[in-house]
Amino acid sequence: MPPKFDPTAIVELKVRCVGGEVASAAALAPKLGPLGLAPKKVGDDIAKFTQDWKGLRITVKLIVQNRQAKIEVIPSAAALVIKALKEPPRDRKKEKNVKHSGNITFANVLDIARSMRKRSMAKTLAGGCKEILGTCSSVGCTIDGEKPADVIAKINSGEIQVPDQ
Repeated sequence: MPPKFDPTAIVELKVRCVGGEVASAAALAPKLGPLGLAPKKVGDDIAKFTQDWKGLRITVKLIVQNRQAKIEVIPSAAALVIKALKEPPRDRKKEKNVKHSGNITFANVLDIARSMRKRSMAKTLAGGCKEILGTCSSVGCTIDGEKPADVIAKINSGEIQVPDQ
């Protein structure tokens, strides 16, 4: 038989879910059951905590200690880009394969790159901006009316200066 679970230990779980929607208890139960948490209650807490990200797939970090779950949202680059487009929330069940054809500013790209800095593999902020521009390309949006590939070329040639911080 496995050893008893220590309630004072801090356990971190990462769960990918849709913002603003209650995650199914069946999906959460195998992860939360051994920790002594009710999956339905945690699912409701996640839905309440992720209202800002309604309709977007995001990663949620659960920090469990003493059978209490603290929730942190860890948005992906794509979720940040789509949020910067300021599109109205959509119903996932009715609208499929949505093309995000909006426009964001280069300042927005810099802000997203700064927020993603800790998780980025790039050495410099310019490299982080290129990562975000690649995400913009896959999402389908433009930057100041230009294609993301053109903006990456301008960063590489030195036409657009990216600050160090």
